[in-house]
Amino acid sequence: MNAETIKRASAVFFTLLKEKVIDENSEHFQAYFNPEVRQTVLLLADESGTYIIESPKRIQLVVQPTGSVFATNFTQLKEKHRQVETKKHFHLMSVVIMSFLAAIDRNQAAKIRTKREGISYYALERQVNDLIMNWDNIIKAKPAFGVEEGIDMKEVVTTWKYMEVDTDDYSVKKSNRRTRIGLIAGAMRLLETEGLIVILDRDDIPKAIPRQELFERIEYLYHDYDRYELFKKLMTSEEDEHAENPSN
Repeated sequence: MNAETIKRASAVFFTLLKEKVIDENSEHFQAYFNPEVRQTVLLLADESGTYIIESPKRIQLVVQPTGSVFATNFTQLKEKHRQVETKKHFHLMSVVIMSFLAAIDRNQAAKIRTKREGISYYALERQVNDLIMNWDNIIKAKPAFGVEEGIDMKEVVTTWKYMEVDTDDYSVKKSNRRTRIGLIAGAMRLLETEGLIVILDRDDIPKAIPRQELFERIEYLYHDYDRYELFKKLMTSEEDEHAENPSN
């Protein structure tokens, strides 16, 4: 490993740290696929607890869920994202994001439709509400539901049930993080910040359109995580009621 290889590999790795994604139009994309550079970048990623996702048109850098020097704890996440107020709101946002992922991670037809039309925040609210009401019914019959999965189902259900859907006061609508739509907006901003979705029609009926980077992350990374599959199984068929037309 010579100095030039280390220099090129470092340029690729630190560009990934900054941008998260490098596409085929970048000089770093071509440099990465030099065998020696690629081996060095993969070594840097492994040592720092990150992971490289390779696809034909882009490479992505993601943080491993454990053991990474770039892992973010709740306090750091709260400081970075003002919409994450408390841990219970973070847990609800996680449910919203997982519901969104489950909605797009279906068959090819669903992927094509959501890439073209997106999913509106109101459609996502209905999906999450159906899901949580189903969880509420399960908890009544099985109080320990969620314990094995490490999820405080009771708190999630209770917090969601007593949240207003939206606010009629337009002047506070955008900043209101304590309504369901406000919570969904905050969750979608987390994905937007990572460059995984595009948000359209913010001032009317906002909708989230998944980017190709998100589909690639699901395919090349999330499917290998048991935790993802576990959460996805919890996203029951209840949400399928509105899956035919998610853009409304």
